[in-house]
Amino acid sequence: MDRKQLGICLISLVVGCLLATCQDALWERSATAQTDVAPVVDRFRPRLPASNIIPPPSRTSSEHSGRTAWQANSTDDSFTEEDWTPEERVNIAVYEKANRSVVNVTTRTVRPDSMFFVEVAEGSGSGFVIDTQGHVLTNLHVIEGAREVKVTLYNGETREANLVGQDPVNDIAVLHVDCDPQWLYPVEFGQSNRLRVGQRIYAIGNPFGLERTLTTGIISSLNRTLPSRNERQMKSIIQIDAALNRGNSGGPLLNGKGQLIGMNSAIASNTGQNTGVGFAIPANTIERVVPQLIANGQVIRPETGITVLTTDRGLVVAQLMPGGPGERAGLRGFRVVQEQRQRGQFVYTRTALDQSNADIILAVDSQTVTDRDEFLTAVEQKQPGESVTLTVERDGQPIDVTFELSWPQ
Repeated sequence: MDRKQLGICLISLVVGCLLATCQDALWERSATAQTDVAPVVDRFRPRLPASNIIPPPSRTSSEHSGRTAWQANSTDDSFTEEDWTPEERVNIAVYEKANRSVVNVTTRTVRPDSMFFVEVAEGSGSGFVIDTQGHVLTNLHVIEGAREVKVTLYNGETREANLVGQDPVNDIAVLHVDCDPQWLYPVEFGQSNRLRVGQRIYAIGNPFGLERTLTTGIISSLNRTLPSRNERQMKSIIQIDAALNRGNSGGPLLNGKGQLIGMNSAIASNTGQNTGVGFAIPANTIERVVPQLIANGQVIRPETGITVLTTDRGLVVAQLMPGGPGERAGLRGFRVVQEQRQRGQFVYTRTALDQSNADIILAVDSQTVTDRDEFLTAVEQKQPGESVTLTVERDGQPIDVTFELSWPQ
């Protein structure tokens, strides 16, 4: 290497050292300048009174730990009942008290189709536990005609259910499941005869199979009627505005104490979906009917031995059961009349019913009745063996006929 090349190398080495020294100085001055930025910027800010100065937000413990606010809240154990409104507290208390009593009722029905094959149809509804013996209450229309009925308890356990008794008049059915009593939480019964329009109510059921869904509302009206079997009417029905949909039938209707005041039964809708008008069978009807269903499989209704017929004349006694209570008491029904008529050389006998002498029922125990359903409802308030007094119109005059009701044949 000649002297010229050696000189170039020495010059390059000196320049590199000088550049490295300058870069380190610049980095140190930059770091120092970061701490002086705020005072420099403050020179250009308008001076505000001390009272208007807004302090910077303080860092939370979650920020110091590197966690976001929502992560901190998700594990915050300081949430108490004071964070709920009074209305929310009632909602939560009612649900926590009653939701374990609610069950999901599923059914399988086999029916023939047009090509001699069978079609399996599945259905679902709601129900609720009424005792620790395994009795479950639901609507009759939920399980009617089903070949197989299963009940799913709150813990997810599914058991086969057997029909214990049914009352078509009130659309009530009692099922039984064989289950350990520790998994059965009976609903607490309340009273439905003290309800008021505007009262807050709570419905729990399984709409569309979504188990133990809570909806709330108010009582919209009382003493509604719904059509039932055999031209009968369900009485004292509760009208509510809580959301009810397919699958809610048979679920409990509760008051603010979590007590049963009714059983959700139907909705008024052309599509089968909620329209804000629902109906429930009152708890007092349930309490009157269910013990008989468990004991006898049916409701024991007293027998009068009278077939009544509503005509333009009123509630007419059409037929009396031979040897029945009404006939023994001397009531009058239609009379069979035979008339002989001759046409030419032929004589024939014509049989007709004479309605003119039949009694017309006006009242039961002084309670006016105007149709068959009102008559049967008044009589069914009594038990077999008790006496009943019918006020009837006979030959244009009202008379009282008293007799003892008998057991059904």
